[in-house]
Amino acid sequence: MKENHDFSTLEIGVVGLGLMGTSILVSLLVSGHKVTGIAPLPADMDGAIDRIKSQLEHAGEAGLLREPLNHYLQRLHLSKNYKDLKHCSLVQECVTEIISIKTEVYKKINQHTSPTTVIATNTSAIPISELQKNVKYPSKFIGIHWAEPAYMTRFLEVTKGDLTDEKTAEWVLSLSYSWRKEPTYLKKDIRGFVTNRMLYAVYREMFAILESGEASMDDIDKAFRYDAGSWITYMGLFKRMDQLGLPDFKEIYDNLFKELNNSSTVPPTMQKIVLQKGKGINNGKGFYNYTKKEAAEWEEAFKSFNHEIFQLAAQYPELNQ
Repeated sequence: MKENHDFSTLEIGVVGLGLMGTSILVSLLVSGHKVTGIAPLPADMDGAIDRIKSQLEHAGEAGLLREPLNHYLQRLHLSKNYKDLKHCSLVQECVTEIISIKTEVYKKINQHTSPTTVIATNTSAIPISELQKNVKYPSKFIGIHWAEPAYMTRFLEVTKGDLTDEKTAEWVLSLSYSWRKEPTYLKKDIRGFVTNRMLYAVYREMFAILESGEASMDDIDKAFRYDAGSWITYMGLFKRMDQLGLPDFKEIYDNLFKELNNSSTVPPTMQKIVLQKGKGINNGKGFYNYTKKEAAEWEEAFKSFNHEIFQLAAQYPELNQ
């Protein structure tokens, strides 16, 4: 049951001003919050305000802004000083996936916030129960995992650690609905959480098919795009099975599961690209190669697509409650 609360008076902090951090920050601004963004390192401030303005403009183009752009910028405070988090009810950590670095960030947050302040991590890989060992008030620590661009997707993954208080989780879930999200709640902390565990199972099978020579990279991409891509925004996987018929799935499982890949090592294709310093569209070298123009066009098209899919998903809410 979704309860309607007015959370707009809450001030929220975001620590980490990279692409994901500023995207989360913009989502919170658009939701009506005052937001304090903290740069853990001086270099993190470079380009942050320009990126935030660009993301707000994109949100405006998507019809998500209820006020002029300057209204949101006036409710934003960027700083290098953790003391500026003192009035925040929630602080979202969004720094590199290294436990020692996150631990130092949590210490600084705890030094300058209230015992009632909830600290959240955007990690997609490190167990919440592991990270909350390094905070002063573990009952107030939780995982809030966003998808990029944060202000344009309805995805949010809320993960409770072993020591997270249930009331903390309930508060975050209520808050997330005010952000126009449809949160997934993981009550027990498992490595990879929900989304990554499912996706990485797909990635493993994808590489197995590619490296066996059974299909090309392009054909694998097309198969996933035009099959799953045609229905996955409308319904989840369990509802998809209900739609197609459960007895058929049982027969397929009996025949197919034993054939699926169960490797526990990094696929050779991935290892090769990483050794060659491939970073995808960020440097033009990945599974596919990109010119600077192609990379820019890809990013711009993805922005437009996110706008359209955000609106499309909103047209079918009641059937998927």
